[in-house]
Amino acid sequence: MAAFDPWDPAFLADPYPAYAELRAKGRVHYFEPTNQWLVPHHADVSALLRERRLGRTYLHRFTHEEFGRTAPPPEHEPFHTLNDHGMLDLEPPDHTRIRRLVSKAFTPRTVERLKPYVDALAGELVAALVEKGGGDLLSDVAEPLPVAVIAEMLGIPESDRGPLRPWSADICGMYELNPSQDTARKAVRASVEFSAYLRELIAERRRRPGDDLISGLIAAHDEGDRLSEQEMISTAVLLLNAGHEATVNATVNGWYALFSNPAQLAALRADHSLVPAAVEEVMRYDTPLQLFERWVLDDIEIDGTVIPRGAEVAMLFGSANHDPEVFRNPERLDLTREDNPHISFSAGIHYCIGAPLARIELAASMTALLEKAPALALAEEPKRKPNFVIRGLEGLSVTAG
Repeated sequence: MAAFDPWDPAFLADPYPAYAELRAKGRVHYFEPTNQWLVPHHADVSALLRERRLGRTYLHRFTHEEFGRTAPPPEHEPFHTLNDHGMLDLEPPDHTRIRRLVSKAFTPRTVERLKPYVDALAGELVAALVEKGGGDLLSDVAEPLPVAVIAEMLGIPESDRGPLRPWSADICGMYELNPSQDTARKAVRASVEFSAYLRELIAERRRRPGDDLISGLIAAHDEGDRLSEQEMISTAVLLLNAGHEATVNATVNGWYALFSNPAQLAALRADHSLVPAAVEEVMRYDTPLQLFERWVLDDIEIDGTVIPRGAEVAMLFGSANHDPEVFRNPERLDLTREDNPHISFSAGIHYCIGAPLARIELAASMTALLEKAPALALAEEPKRKPNFVIRGLEGLSVTAG
């Protein structure tokens, strides 16, 4: 019997049988180890993402004490200051104000203008991989592409980009379930260093504005749209973290899925017009973000179970994306799937603002690999990262000869 156990390597290798069991047993389940209510069905997850009685934060309405929660330890303060001022962890009106400013950089038209740059960079990275006969698809292509794109948008000089990915990885460790003290220490250190770097960059952009998002946020502030320096810093970190983490993992998860389903890979190689559908399907099939948490601000009821104010709901994106009520043969990778309402980009007011950019990046790297590395093959079985919430691989070793 498959069990939901986010710390079990067997579960991490393949959580989808456990999700099927959760869905069969009901619409909501209390999970004592994390003190959360698990929601595994697509219809419920989709509805709850739009439910205003849930929030990413509760501090706009309650103190920790009023909400029945313990405040984070003082030594974690740098992480929480950074995290809590980003729009992903804010609710209206602050969320609305910041998202309105940032969304100008992510309109479909703005993102479409980035396509030639993204396509060219993807082509260069894949050409370098092919020239050496293969390598690690994660570190050679999947990672540098979205990191470079979001750093370019933010205006982070190329010479400063080295620490971005390590800082991001350390900060994102805190989004796992019950993070350890060591994880917290790394996240705090990364938060301090990343914030200090961005504070200097913001000061530099005040002196010498550029054609980048940070300069744009400064200009918007000066024109009367209130945005504190901390909000600018938190927004930049959120955009970098969210702007590459899911794309990196979707790329390697997706190619591993393709290698594991050779008939589908052959069909894609024979018909590159399948790329847009393939991007959506790999994001559904092995979801990069498996779980998304919300606080219950006012009592809600799911299938007769009252979930009280102060509780935490864990919406299982990976399970929702494999719900047979919505997806025909959900355990099958199907690049011709036409009706694919996956929720890998979330929904509601917290729908991923960078979804159009992520799709362009995923399509660019997939197309470049199909065109320039038609014989791309798996060199060895990859190792999974020991994470549950953010699902990915340690690497993906390939041959391209």
